[in-house]
Amino acid sequence: MSAGGKRIVLVLAAGVVALFVFGFVVGAIGSAFFGGGEEGGFLPKPEVHLPPQPVLAHDAEEAEHGGLPGRFVLTNTLLSSWITTLVLIVLFFFATRNRDPGKAPRGLQNLMEAVIGATYDFVESVAGHENARRFFPLFATIFLFVLTNAWLGLLPIYPSLGFTENGRFFTSEPLARHLLRPAGTDLNMPMALALISFVFVEYWGLRTLGWHYFGKFFRFGTLLRARGPSGLFQGMIDIFVGMLELLSEFVRIVSFTFRLFGNMTAGEILLLVTAFLIPFVFSLPFYGLELLVGFIQALIFAGLTLVFVTIAVMPHEGHEAEEHG
Repeated sequence: MSAGGKRIVLVLAAGVVALFVFGFVVGAIGSAFFGGGEEGGFLPKPEVHLPPQPVLAHDAEEAEHGGLPGRFVLTNTLLSSWITTLVLIVLFFFATRNRDPGKAPRGLQNLMEAVIGATYDFVESVAGHENARRFFPLFATIFLFVLTNAWLGLLPIYPSLGFTENGRFFTSEPLARHLLRPAGTDLNMPMALALISFVFVEYWGLRTLGWHYFGKFFRFGTLLRARGPSGLFQGMIDIFVGMLELLSEFVRIVSFTFRLFGNMTAGEILLLVTAFLIPFVFSLPFYGLELLVGFIQALIFAGLTLVFVTIAVMPHEGHEAEEHG
């Protein structure tokens, strides 16, 4: 490294250290050490609202009084999901509007083609060549939506925009309602994705195997063909295993929902707390961690959906025996 490059690195390192020291002094920890109290920090004390908050003022007043609106209500998490959808549409629109088969892709088109290519290869490696084209739209939609929503939620604008108690928008006062909030921190969005995953798994299983798909849940064949006590015992075990299989289909909705909701909510709380304790550079490593967590959660949710739908279209033992018979 040249002498000029070393000086740049030293200046950047000194700036980071200075920001860390300044953040420690003006943050909640430094304020407590130097007599400012826990309320004397540079940033207001974070307040975590698990339920989504209405964006419009009259909806917020109705919610504060405990009333359930009988109409459509725009919440900050729903607005965030709309923004995520719009961002994905815009990205793919600009990535595909100047396609030329005779030229190599460049810029945004090259990036999006790389993302889609890697995603399709992953689906093909799990589901096989025959099922890859069928399952790819479901996998890619869930993966890109969860990932984009998680990463957009890391933008500083999300915890900064909102309304105060007197209805003023984006002032220095503590916010009573946030305008934007990651949709993954709203239990409704993970549950909606879990229900979509459940419906598609059952749909493809029924479409591929027909009524034989229910054979893995209702295993009465062994009991009906039983001869003697050992056969009856084996038949009862098969019925019990089938009931467990049926129960696991519905338990999957709960596990999908709370896995995504818990990780996204914990990440948001972690960033709010670190920024409150020591503002500025102290939160940067945690932002990097949340970038990784968002990718992993999107991959797990979409990947498990892909695995379950691949298993659902595979002939089970009873179906295979019937075909060979």
